Amino acid sequence: MRRPAQTALLALTGIGLLHTTLFTDLYLRYVKEGLRPLLIASGFTLVLLGVANATLDRRAATAHADSHAHDHSHDHSHDHSHGHDQEHDHSHGHDHSTAPRVAWLLCLPALSLLLFAPPALGAYTAAHSAAKPVTRQSRFEPLPATSPLPMTLTGFTTRVQQDRTLAIKGRTVQLTGFVTPIAGNGGWYLTRIIFTCCAADSQTVKIRMYGTEAPPTDTWLSVTGTWHPKGALGTRSAEPALDVRATRPIPQPVNAYTDDLPLTPSR
Repeated sequence: MRRPAQTALLALTGIGLLHTTLFTDLYLRYVKEGLRPLLIASGFTLVLLGVANATLDRRAATAHADSHAHDHSHDHSHDHSHGHDQEHDHSHGHDHSTAPRVAWLLCLPALSLLLFAPPALGAYTAAHSAAKPVTRQSRFEPLPATSPLPMTLTGFTTRVQQDRTLAIKGRTVQLTGFVTPIAGNGGWYLTRIIFTCCAADSQTVKIRMYGTEAPPTDTWLSVTGTWHPKGALGTRSAEPALDVRATRPIPQPVNAYTDDLPLTPSR
């Protein structure tokens, strides 16, 4: 890869970052929303570096052309001078600006930022990711009287395993996530993948579903039901599980890699 191509790759990567962060929500498939300003700054920096490199290369080419023309204007009858010109030309003929051919592979992620969206993380990732630890909580606020009660998967798990007031008992709740099948027994989990920082450190939170057959893998659902009695409610022995009353397919939310209540996708 020669220097002009390296410069173009810098600019292309920067443009791809800006396109992904300024005009789409696709960056949320890579990193948390809070890192968006850093991605925008990185995109602008790469574009500026590409422009600066192109400007410097053009100036260097112009200076080299002027020097070459000046050298050839000398009297070529002087052998010493002629030998010096050959040595000078030889030193400039050796290009130190090329990169290994494998560097062309860097074009693929740069083009992917512009031409196609990365696949969403789903059941396969959830099956191979670590479970998100549930933070210990000693005090709980009273639950709203709303029915069904919208909850995050983490919030439901915490109430089931730690709330000794048993406020969740008998309450109809509404959870959202995607379907992860349980290998071998036909059961399934409602799942959310959570980014601590980016996709590389993703963790999962899962709620076991009872009472219905597993819907298609990776389907996003809004599920309504009540806690499935298994274990002692309010203790670690209680299983985070739901007796399903109703399911409704939903679009993948914008904030798909958090455990927040879902935001409506932009149209």
